[in-house]
Amino acid sequence: MTDNPPSAADFPVRYARWDGPGRPFTVVDTVTAGPGPGEVLVRIDLATVCGSDVHTVTGRRGSPAPGVLGHEQVGTVLAAGGEVRCEDGTPVVPGLRVVWSVAASCGTCDRCARGLTQKCRALFKYGHQELDELAPLTGGFATHCVLRPGTAVVAVPDGLPDEVAAPAACATATVAAVLAEAGELAGRRVLVTGAGMLGVTAVAMAAEAGARVTAADPDPYRREQALRFGAAEVHTTGATEADVALELSGHPDAVRTCLHSLTTGGTAVLAGSVFPGPAVAFDPERLVRGLHKVVGVHNYRPADLKRAVDFLAAHHTTYPFAELVEGDYDLGTLDAAFAGARGAGAPRQAVRPRAAAVGS
Repeated sequence: MTDNPPSAADFPVRYARWDGPGRPFTVVDTVTAGPGPGEVLVRIDLATVCGSDVHTVTGRRGSPAPGVLGHEQVGTVLAAGGEVRCEDGTPVVPGLRVVWSVAASCGTCDRCARGLTQKCRALFKYGHQELDELAPLTGGFATHCVLRPGTAVVAVPDGLPDEVAAPAACATATVAAVLAEAGELAGRRVLVTGAGMLGVTAVAMAAEAGARVTAADPDPYRREQALRFGAAEVHTTGATEADVALELSGHPDAVRTCLHSLTTGGTAVLAGSVFPGPAVAFDPERLVRGLHKVVGVHNYRPADLKRAVDFLAAHHTTYPFAELVEGDYDLGTLDAAFAGARGAGAPRQAVRPRAAAVGS
């Protein structure tokens, strides 16, 4: 913990500026001061290219430009501006390896008071903000990030590899939030539509919770991978009956499948539809007579991030999580990392900002 943060000259930094769809990333060198009150300065050790980053760069999802993208990362604390603690009470001190939430919340608005901190009225989202050149360290595609007050911070155990820990900040924590809304899973039939990064994570977490999991995806490689993550069976379309249906792809057909699969008293949790798409019709009579529940999940709460890291720490060797991340890019080759993310390989590409960075 640092009560007197270092001066700007102590922290030369570098970030990748995104100027909008169809334009290449530009690497910018600058310096930053130590953290202000309640802030934390973190050196980013590894970041991953999330699917929503790809949607942003291709113009499918709107985001302010210019900006610094990236919101799945793991890093090492360099300094803290006063007393800051992790979600479990661990002091945030230099040298601590951490992941942090995709958003910072005020903690005082009406939504925060209702427990909806992920939808705070003054929400600040890492990797989704318009660039402020005086305070640019707001995304994962940089050598450093300044964590604002109201950011959930979780310590990363020593045995958890960077490649596995980084996606906890978005993919794994989102899945933890989805399962929290799904309710009790032991002994229940769970359908997961979409076997990408979120989908196979959901398969593993649901299987560990005692569910019999069916995964649906049109891609044969993804179906095979879902089996390795604990699926009892896989299908192309997901035509099955389920007590719980988890939609993690965002495809309209998958949403329909989830809604139509529910048995009496079933719950559908939708989390994949985070970009514009066609409306999906549903039969309200079927929902009413079937006692169905449909829940939407976007972002997550601090407790979800803690559960995500705990799950990965306990099970990352049981399931092949490390295989979900490939590549070894730096900020200067970020365009290539995004090209790789749009390919047919692993669902995440790894970016090591320090590989082409200056300073700490």
